[in-house]
Amino acid sequence: MRAALLAGLVVGSAAVAGSAAAQEAASRVMSLDSCADQYVLALAARETIVGVSPRADAPDSFLRAKAIGLPQRRTTLEAVLAARPDLVVRQWGGDARLTVAITRRGVRTVSLGDATDFNGVRTNVRQVAQALDRQAEGEALLARMDANLARASGAGRGRSAFYLTPGGYTAGPNTMIDAMLRAAGFANASSQPYFSPAPLERLVLNPPKAVVLGFFDLTRAGADRWGPGRHAALRKATRGRVIASLPGGMLGCSAWFAADGARALAEAVR
Repeated sequence: MRAALLAGLVVGSAAVAGSAAAQEAASRVMSLDSCADQYVLALAARETIVGVSPRADAPDSFLRAKAIGLPQRRTTLEAVLAARPDLVVRQWGGDARLTVAITRRGVRTVSLGDATDFNGVRTNVRQVAQALDRQAEGEALLARMDANLARASGAGRGRSAFYLTPGGYTAGPNTMIDAMLRAAGFANASSQPYFSPAPLERLVLNPPKAVVLGFFDLTRAGADRWGPGRHAALRKATRGRVIASLPGGMLGCSAWFAADGARALAEAVR
């Protein structure tokens, strides 16, 4: 009896200690890039966020409204140490040297994978939620994602759709855009893996039946403003064929809100 009681006390103490450790690890959190920002802004309690990236409130940040008022910090060792985080979340921000340097100083780092499908997003959400001891919030986010995917399913009925940006790029297999198109029941007209320049001459001579635009809501400096994707001949060729124009904030990062994009595509053709 005494042994059982002691065992119960040990287990209970370990559980409390584990919970306390998780809460302590999540007491001060910082994100190093605009994609990590989205996960931190969505999952962390606002009072625990001690730093976001300088692009957290940029036009292509999905949760830019939540970033307003939070301290923006550069991706340097000095900036991280000044913020005194217990947890740093990153995807592409910072390099291996920075990660090693802050880890040596006792700061835990969560590095997100470059998700190219919704299972990858699911892994990232749960990874951050666990590090923050906010599993319930993570599962709620995934439930919303799954609900949007369910609403989008099959809407395209296998029709071929071509994705195009103002800079004249498209997206093929192994991209979140491809996963979004397929989730809405479309076949991706681009077979070239990853992101690549769109075959503009072929598009003008043989326009696709359905076109999905991305980032056209953003006014960008440089090549994008006068880029191939905005060429008059291409605009003429795709006129009447655009089924949806998705905002940059929905496309800037591989995250749960890509399911919002799939739902938008589905609603556009139903």
